[in-house]
Amino acid sequence: MKIPFVSFLPMEDEIRDELRQAFDRVLTRSWYIEGEEDETFEKAFAEYCGTKYCVGVGNGLDALVLALRALGVKAGDEVIVPSNTYIATALAVTYVGAVPVFVEPDIRYFNIDPKKIEAAITPKTKAVIAVHLYGQACQMDEILDVAKKHNLYVVEDCAQAQGATYKGKRVGTFGDIAGFSFYPGKNLGALGDAGAVVTDNKDLADKVRALGNYGSDYKYHHIYKGVNSRLDELQAAFLSVKLKNLDRTNADRRRIAKMYLEGINNPKVILPEVQQDCEPVWHIFGIRCAEREALDNYLKEKGIGTNKHYPIPMHLQDCYKDMNIPEGALPVAEEISSTELSIPMYYGMTDEQVRYVIDAINGF
Repeated sequence: MKIPFVSFLPMEDEIRDELRQAFDRVLTRSWYIEGEEDETFEKAFAEYCGTKYCVGVGNGLDALVLALRALGVKAGDEVIVPSNTYIATALAVTYVGAVPVFVEPDIRYFNIDPKKIEAAITPKTKAVIAVHLYGQACQMDEILDVAKKHNLYVVEDCAQAQGATYKGKRVGTFGDIAGFSFYPGKNLGALGDAGAVVTDNKDLADKVRALGNYGSDYKYHHIYKGVNSRLDELQAAFLSVKLKNLDRTNADRRRIAKMYLEGINNPKVILPEVQQDCEPVWHIFGIRCAEREALDNYLKEKGIGTNKHYPIPMHLQDCYKDMNIPEGALPVAEEISSTELSIPMYYGMTDEQVRYVIDAINGF
């Protein structure tokens, strides 16, 4: 049996006609930037998340950069980020001129360990970025308590967690501002690059919108040195179609995760754990294994697609060598980078396919 690491076909086959209608609607209107489709999606996504405002942007990285800029984070500031995440989180901090300060995760859940944040705070610390990695929410109460104590902004990186909840509330509603990615592989994915920023603060929302539109609050009037990062009408139209199906597709991911958690039983394999009060959406199902390369090759021989998130931790990437963080300085991130293996997780996997993956792993 051949099982890809990810496939969009089961979902897209079900909504193909609606996607074509969305395309035709945009083409017929001949309006491609900042139009009705964008306005419709922004309103719907804000309502879905439970926030007052949503601003569509070009991609998830831009969402974080614009969020930080709107908060006034700048050169000379420090921003706490998890040591275990995709590099875009750290790059966003770098792009506004600030310094990312890496804090280790709780290895059971992959997310930043709130108990380790306070020790990393200095007089230069301006914000904390809480990354809801792999689709599971962070322990936001603890993070917010530390932030409030030290007068820090909280930015949520929800790139992998559209629809995930903590204590019954969706991610993106806890911090001062939140960034989303709609990269095609996300649980809510566009058919190209796209992103959004959500917040309950009108001033922040207005500033993000202006910053992403060349710094302009109205045509040819520029109040900031902005950039060009706007959600185009076509991607907004596609996202509106997919948003209507998000809870249903996330529920299917939970079905698959439940089968994995109950079925995988190999002493060589460590399963992810679910944090208290969290309902993940399982963007990634990451297992850990000390013999990762052997397991990876074994699964591929059986036709099972895999991935590694992320094989080189951020502090050891060439682009961050200037930070002079030596190997061994962030052991939890390094442990995850050397042992994590992501197995197939996508809407539409059949029970037979999931059982095939489980049996293969148990037979390793």
